[in-house]
Amino acid sequence: MNKKARILVAVAASLVAIPAIASTMSHALKPKEIQWSFKGALGRVDKQAAQRGFQVYKEVCSSCHSLKRVAFRNLADLGFSEDEVKTLAATYKVQDGPNDAGDMFDRPARPSDRIPEPFANEKAARAANGGAYPPDLSLMVKARHEGADYMYSLLTGFQQPPADMKMNTGMHYNPYFAGGQIAMPAPLAEGAVTYQDGTVASVDQMAQDVVNFLQWTAEPEMEHRKSLGLKVLLFMALFTIMFYVAKVRVWSKVK
Repeated sequence: MNKKARILVAVAASLVAIPAIASTMSHALKPKEIQWSFKGALGRVDKQAAQRGFQVYKEVCSSCHSLKRVAFRNLADLGFSEDEVKTLAATYKVQDGPNDAGDMFDRPARPSDRIPEPFANEKAARAANGGAYPPDLSLMVKARHEGADYMYSLLTGFQQPPADMKMNTGMHYNPYFAGGQIAMPAPLAEGAVTYQDGTVASVDQMAQDVVNFLQWTAEPEMEHRKSLGLKVLLFMALFTIMFYVAKVRVWSKVK
């Protein structure tokens, strides 16, 4: 076989191998199926769980991940009182201005402010996370296929890598993440938060709670949308019956 033929064979072999390599790298376990309260036509957000989930986000996730599409006043939809929202907002600092001297300044956040991001910009976020850029979580449940199940599986799926798997520096093994290697270490640990309602903060419980919260941030209008959809279906069913009865009466006189 001459040199040109060997090159052509090598190229062909590499083209055949690429899909197999890509498939291996992108392979991930199918997410666990969880019976969420918000699934189905009559599904509703478990507001108590979502409130606990906000606590998990605030005390654990917010050190890296932003929630920039959510304003403090939106939390009232989860059952937080007006005073609780004001008190919570005041614990954050936001930049405002310019003032009369033309300078920007920091002030306590108000209910109308959006939840501040943990980093000033993307470069600062990457510098603090070994080059990785923690994504915003506002729409994460909608952005991923089987979003709620995927998020739960990812949060509870960290484990030791297989003996034959070579891990890249700074990466962590999670079979539910494409390729199995993720820059984020396991964010949840037993008792990482102390729930105000006395619920035991197991990894499983915290994962379910924060997913409930992120489902709400991704679709705050979900309950209204489902309620309106059912009303429309009932309206259409009623008018279908009425028109059918009218049609039968009108045409009954026609031979």
